[in-house]
Amino acid sequence: MMNIAVLVSGGGTNLQALIDAQNRGEIKNGKITCVISSNPDAYALERAENNNIATKVVNRKEYDDRAAYTAAVRDALLDAKADLVVYAGFMTILDKQIVEAFPNKMMNVHPALIPSFCGKGFYGLHVHDAVLASGVKLTGATVHFVTEDCDAGPIIIQKAIDVKNDDTSQTLQKRVMEECEWKILPQAVSLFCEGRIKIIGNKTEII
Repeated sequence: MMNIAVLVSGGGTNLQALIDAQNRGEIKNGKITCVISSNPDAYALERAENNNIATKVVNRKEYDDRAAYTAAVRDALLDAKADLVVYAGFMTILDKQIVEAFPNKMMNVHPALIPSFCGKGFYGLHVHDAVLASGVKLTGATVHFVTEDCDAGPIIIQKAIDVKNDDTSQTLQKRVMEECEWKILPQAVSLFCEGRIKIIGNKTEII
């Protein structure tokens, strides 16, 4: 059974999707054993505590620079004996120390179809604003491995939805979360824990 650690910063809706999937028995050979937050006031911590999952706060404001903060998060993950690290609304960029400590063992969900609408500055509603401004007809979400480069790691799963004529950034964000993110993130976590993701260069194969 693999230990899954989840990194959070806010409300924890993706964490809740993982917890719900776990409670339904959909995450095979893995269990969420620790939730680590960059924000002491994150509601995600309460979600974890309500489900008897251990929590830890590594407050970004208490560290002077990215290197010191990354080292603290890395050490917390090592203490938790994490086999898989899931970014679930974790709003702090970490440096290469974390990638070196957990190579091909960290995944993130991004609210767009990478390689579109991703990278620096593309987070939250900014992503959906850009989608609507571009006129694309499809958007969605991507689960990918975390590497040193933002949103550039091997893609594990993607799911697409139509962009509607009357969509706003808020309605699009809600639909991408509910119809894409909350479905494919638990799927990707289970595939990892089952040993079914094969990485070949910057691509993956599901076996």
